Amino acid sequence: MDMTGEQLIALPQQRVWEALNDPQILKDCIPGCETMEKVSDTEYRVVLSAAVGPVKAKFSGKLLLSDLNPPNAYALNFEGSGGAAGFGKGDCKVTLSAADGGTRLAYTAHATVGGKLAQVGSRLIDGVARKMADDFFARFNQRLVPSAQPAAAAAPKAKIPLWAWVLGIIVLLLLALFLAKSTGGY
Repeated sequence: MDMTGEQLIALPQQRVWEALNDPQILKDCIPGCETMEKVSDTEYRVVLSAAVGPVKAKFSGKLLLSDLNPPNAYALNFEGSGGAAGFGKGDCKVTLSAADGGTRLAYTAHATVGGKLAQVGSRLIDGVARKMADDFFARFNQRLVPSAQPAAAAAPKAKIPLWAWVLGIIVLLLLALFLAKSTGGY
């Protein structure tokens, strides 16, 4: 699965960078995120819960940051496992640049899934990933710029921050695995 996007955030670039590197902000903005624990300056452990219909699973994984260029860009590698539901891994590149009215966040992500999750159709996984990205950015904008929420909703679709991509893809993989299990497609 490959995904790209961008988002205009009505804040200075440095503030957006700081928020994208704040585990508490990310935990609060990523749907289903239960834990985001800093292991080192470049590694985090993440636990996410996801439910699709009657099926619920908990996924655990790690995020590794690289190619750090504050406050302009970074790369993120991620991997996660949901036990019998399957696993996901991938990478994401995030760039920030000054734009009229704030900061333009752009991302490119690539992910692969295995186990039961891989048996779910790619269209379903892509749709869930896009929805999670939209939910993340709505929460992120509301948390950082509450008064700018209507403007953020009218902005072009956002690129997912590196952290968010990793977590989002893990959650998407888990959701797809759950869907496959709940529909008997495994």
